[in-house]
Amino acid sequence: METSLVDEPPSQALLVIGDFMLTQMQSGVAIYFSLIVLVLILLLISSAIVSGSEVAYFAISLNEIDDLRRTGKNADTRIVRLLTEPKYLLATILILNNFINVAIVTLSTYATWRIFEGANQATLITALTAIITFLIVFFGEIVPKIYATQQRITFAQRTSGLLTLSSKIVRPLAWLLVNLTSVVERRLEKRSYDASSIEEVHQALEMTTHSGITEEEKDILKGIVNFSTISVTQIMKSRMDLIAVENNISFHELMDIINKEGYSRIPVYNEDIDDIEGILYVKDLLPYIEQDENFKWQELTRQAYFIPETKMIDDLLRDFQEKRVHIAIVVDEYGGTSGLVTMEDILEEIVGEISDEFDDDEQLYQKIADNIYDFEGRTSVYDMCKALKVDPSTFDSIKGESESVGGMLLEEFGKIPNTNDYVEFENYTFTITAVDKRRIKKVRIKVD
Repeated sequence: METSLVDEPPSQALLVIGDFMLTQMQSGVAIYFSLIVLVLILLLISSAIVSGSEVAYFAISLNEIDDLRRTGKNADTRIVRLLTEPKYLLATILILNNFINVAIVTLSTYATWRIFEGANQATLITALTAIITFLIVFFGEIVPKIYATQQRITFAQRTSGLLTLSSKIVRPLAWLLVNLTSVVERRLEKRSYDASSIEEVHQALEMTTHSGITEEEKDILKGIVNFSTISVTQIMKSRMDLIAVENNISFHELMDIINKEGYSRIPVYNEDIDDIEGILYVKDLLPYIEQDENFKWQELTRQAYFIPETKMIDDLLRDFQEKRVHIAIVVDEYGGTSGLVTMEDILEEIVGEISDEFDDDEQLYQKIADNIYDFEGRTSVYDMCKALKVDPSTFDSIKGESESVGGMLLEEFGKIPNTNDYVEFENYTFTITAVDKRRIKKVRIKVD
């Protein structure tokens, strides 16, 4: 005979209802915590993807970027676009990584407190910290970064869509971080060395007047001391003075340029100077000098070596030695051509000016009197400091992002000045002696 809850005594009916509700609650709690575990796993995977992206994107070389640019694939196009703004890309990755890691810690802490409610707090926090730290470091940092280092292009292609979308979402916060770090960067730029120690060495060298060391030897020793503090932008030939040839000119036009300029290595570009394809070594042309104007000289072009503006010349010298090249193209953060630097430029920082029979006698400055100098506007601020025998950081507060004397004065004037306009800085007076519609051509500097 069937029974029902109605037939049961009231206390028995309550027990049955209680057991049923407890079973349902336990089932709901199990589902609830299963969802939390699933979310934590997804967050850990996301952390691994973002951490790996940091290594993958910033391990891609300039030559690989050129290859990606030419494929035309959507993923490759996104990679190139992201790398045109490396600071924003890095800010986006760091923001995402921090948000994900904070979410992992917060969610795991909440779930742990709910599961082990009433347990010893100190023991619980210690155990949770150890477990979460291991999971984030091993699965969220070490493993993905090892993989991304070996498969950087593949990893970057697979994450390009996610990072493109994320960069748009976090753009305001990334903009704030990039601008704040730029302020700090400008203050610390070119000051990564102990300036006081270098100055002490300079003073010690000046005190060796009676030790048999000549002035030339002192200059060489000073050059060695300063060597690791000089960036390529301080010694490079700027793009305004760069001699390069377009890849569609005839062989005879090319030979005319080579004979006129007298350089042994010439950059070759496609359409504009920001798209340099390679370097032409004049010695490679010697077997073909009798060819007609239809000769395909472009096939002799060698691969160019590209370096960032932030590279220091001591690192570049090691690269030249390892790669067995003597010339490099300096590019800015957007991939545009900033200038060109050679092995000779580097060595001149130690041994002084090197001239041969092909160098012209043009000087970038002329000493008029003991305290008056005439400089070309295109002279680098670094070379000006060398001529004036002052510390290279003397004019850092007014030169901004400029590397030339003319650019520094444009920063100070805020416009194209007129002839005879002048500006004063500390004990220096800069007077404009020649100018055109686009740049300052000559400057007279008086030292008081």
